[in-house]
Amino acid sequence: MYQGMSIGVVIPARNEVEHLGGVLSGIPSFVDKVVVVDDGSTDGTGDLAKDVELVRLEGEGVGSAIDHGHRRLLEIMNCEFISVVMAGDGQMDPNDMESLIDPIINRQAHHSKGERLDRAGKMPLYRRIGTFILSILTTLACGQTIRDPQCGYTATSSEVLKSWNWERSWKSYGYPNWWLMILSEKGWRISHVPVKAIYEGQKSGIRVSSFLPKVALMLLIGLHTRIIRNTLNNPSLPIVITWVTYIAGWIYNPLLFVVTHLSDRIHVSYILRDTNESSR
Repeated sequence: MYQGMSIGVVIPARNEVEHLGGVLSGIPSFVDKVVVVDDGSTDGTGDLAKDVELVRLEGEGVGSAIDHGHRRLLEIMNCEFISVVMAGDGQMDPNDMESLIDPIINRQAHHSKGERLDRAGKMPLYRRIGTFILSILTTLACGQTIRDPQCGYTATSSEVLKSWNWERSWKSYGYPNWWLMILSEKGWRISHVPVKAIYEGQKSGIRVSSFLPKVALMLLIGLHTRIIRNTLNNPSLPIVITWVTYIAGWIYNPLLFVVTHLSDRIHVSYILRDTNESSR
């Protein structure tokens, strides 16, 4: 327990027998529950999950694995809690966890995500380029600034998890982008916290050539569907301006799309929820 709040940790892992032991041994003492989700490993990764909750899947994808971990915490924790996601590959520093959960503890946010400010000198060049492109697209899709959308080190209030539509989710890589987009649509407050980037020989399972187009298309479609749903469910003057300038941008001048984005950002800020609506 941390400052009176229960803490759960979800660890998605696939063939991480070399790293999972170190991740588990580094979990802070204030964490109440740990859920390891073994997503079809063939190297005995799940066998390392001693004295923690273990969920076994058959290669459903990292997004699905995280979803199953969140849902297991909802089943076993009968109180308000924060769910922290840490990858099983050892790329997330457990010493950053307190900073990550503090915005939720202090009622400044419903969801807190890591931002790897030191990634430039550690991340491979092709991944930095891909992250930069996706940060632009995710910012557009969310209507708010997202600088490091691919960092999966996150903390989420159980208030969000209890209201989440688990049947409508993104199952594979691109999951952090999807979550940020839906959080923005629903008005949940997002905080960005500096975390360390750790790269010690771990191999990414992402193939940029297939991942980037797929996620980019998801974000572009999601941008439009988010605005449509917000128009129907949370109408406002800024969203009317968003539509007018969007249509005018296609007909008259593409520069009007700048106004479209700015008015969308105003609308997203307009629908933000009050973090003090619920009590501990």
